[in-house]
Amino acid sequence: MSMAEQKKILCVGLVCLDIINVVDKYPEEDSDSRCLSQRWQRGGNASNSCTVLSLLGAPCAFMGSLAAGLTADFILEDFQVFCIDVSLVSKHAQCVPPASVVISNISTGSRTILHMNRNLPDVTLEDFSKVNLHQFKWMHWEGRNAEEQVKMIQQVEQYNSTLPQQERITVSVEIEKTREPLYQLFPYGDVVFVSKDVASYFGYESAEAAVRGFYSRVKKGAILICAWAEKGADALGPDGVHVHSDAFPPEKLVDTLGAGDTFNAGVIFMLSNGKSLQEALTFGCKIAGKKCGFHGYDGIVEKTST
Repeated sequence: MSMAEQKKILCVGLVCLDIINVVDKYPEEDSDSRCLSQRWQRGGNASNSCTVLSLLGAPCAFMGSLAAGLTADFILEDFQVFCIDVSLVSKHAQCVPPASVVISNISTGSRTILHMNRNLPDVTLEDFSKVNLHQFKWMHWEGRNAEEQVKMIQQVEQYNSTLPQQERITVSVEIEKTREPLYQLFPYGDVVFVSKDVASYFGYESAEAAVRGFYSRVKKGAILICAWAEKGADALGPDGVHVHSDAFPPEKLVDTLGAGDTFNAGVIFMLSNGKSLQEALTFGCKIAGKKCGFHGYDGIVEKTST
């Protein structure tokens, strides 16, 4: 195996505890109802994408912040189970760990998230400066503290400028939340994922309209991707060719928590292995669809064919 294949994919962003309550119908306010089941799961966009990349067989690493205590122990142990490199995790002993309470409705497949993140700082340029870039072939940023993330990406660009094309790190960014500061990430990804929420907020009514409308914001030569739930996903590449994949819904919609992170990981996995944009988009939709058919990520790979 060549050195290039040995290189890892890094995901930078959030890891948190997801406390998932599975219900057969959405609870009414001020009611007392029983869950069908309840479980703890390691969550957070970048963390979930690592899980899927690892299951697909890609060596990967997670970079993010972690508080101390029981929750952190649970999270670190779970990262280990999935063979995800956590050597770049920053520990903050005095902080409260972020957590999400998730109401997962099996009648509709919807997931309602109540997120709490009080004082855990995001990773900074200073943290990132210590990273040995040579071990990575792809770096993915979940848009969070965008101003700081832009500086990290600029450091990667600086590193890339000294290398031949085939040795450069590919940079992808995810712009998921409708927060003004995140939009400064548009011109910084070789691959840019923009969410349906952001697209709708800007008035776009389809994934195709979104990738065409936002394309002027990305840098020359970039790929822009927008997934639109059950309508599939669309992308626009540097050649101006618009690409679409339909969705691949499971027979029964069970759990959509992490479907977007699964889609992103599927696309990154295929593109990082030299596949075409169409192949990557279709695979992303397939694996995200499979993921919606069961809780968590177990069996996601056996049930998906590239």
